[in-house]
Amino acid sequence: MTASELTGAEPTGSTLTGTGHAVAVAHPNIALIKYWGKRDERLVLPFTDSLSLTLDVFPTTTSVRLAPAAEADAVVMDGVPARDERLRRVTAFLDLVRDRAGRRERAVVDTRNTVPVGAGLASSASGFAALALAAADAYGLPTEPRALSRLARRGSGSAARSVFGGFVVWHAGPVDAPDPDVASYAEPVGDARLDAALVAVVLEAGPKSVSSREAMRRTVATSPRYPEWVAASRAELVRMRQALRVGDLDTVGGIAERNALGMHATMEAASPPVRYLTDASATALDTVRALRAEGVGAWATMDAGPNVKVLCAAADAERVAARMRAATHARVVVARGGPGATLRAEAG
Repeated sequence: MTASELTGAEPTGSTLTGTGHAVAVAHPNIALIKYWGKRDERLVLPFTDSLSLTLDVFPTTTSVRLAPAAEADAVVMDGVPARDERLRRVTAFLDLVRDRAGRRERAVVDTRNTVPVGAGLASSASGFAALALAAADAYGLPTEPRALSRLARRGSGSAARSVFGGFVVWHAGPVDAPDPDVASYAEPVGDARLDAALVAVVLEAGPKSVSSREAMRRTVATSPRYPEWVAASRAELVRMRQALRVGDLDTVGGIAERNALGMHATMEAASPPVRYLTDASATALDTVRALRAEGVGAWATMDAGPNVKVLCAAADAERVAARMRAATHARVVVARGGPGATLRAEAG
């Protein structure tokens, strides 16, 4: 991992004239303080700041090639033409890029995921971060990291964080900001002093029964617990940043687990309830608690889906992974802090 990848330095190969073809790679991130709920759907502005760890596994690679003679965008995902909502989201994002670049050419997009799509493993984060960088470079928009983060946010909120490597904070931005779009962006947590790993327990790899977007809307609109969870998230993000600064894994892990389980409790209080936890999720959570009781520092976090991720010290990662495999019989992947989004030089 290079210093520029971890600190979010400008990706090499950027241009303001447009390359016409670019290939970008981005990795998913897992939030330790969650993003859950938008105060502005169009601009994708969250109610709260969030904090995440970009991983070194499950990269998404996306190619964007301008097609001046085409009448419509062509989008291929994992070798299959995209349709319906997936196609709509990509073409809407490309329309935003074209509008900002003052361009009209359609594009051919080819994206390859190594993370299960729609299963709560942040495929949209890596996907739209890679698309934002490739499209910006191909159409001639600046790829300065903060601007790129704002752009990626418009495709998927969590993609704002996957622009950067390591620990990342996404600022919601002041509600009364003169330009709310400019005020909401992600940036690296440059003073984090934590050698952590994240063990992903892939209990289910299929799409969720309720999409994250629908679950967010339902939670914000109907859950009586949501305001309390938002207030707690704001306070605990401040505490987590202090803990990262001094390398206090116990505090970081405790906050992360409390924030994630609180988010799921908030969803379950919605009407109708949103429930992602399964019996397998409960087994994984019980195993994490058992590890702690035995003196192993391990804390669970969960996004919108049944899969469990376990935060632990890097030195304990293999031991934690072995226990999770034995308890759940699931696919278990050990991840460390990963790089920010980058351009691949072979595009031409």
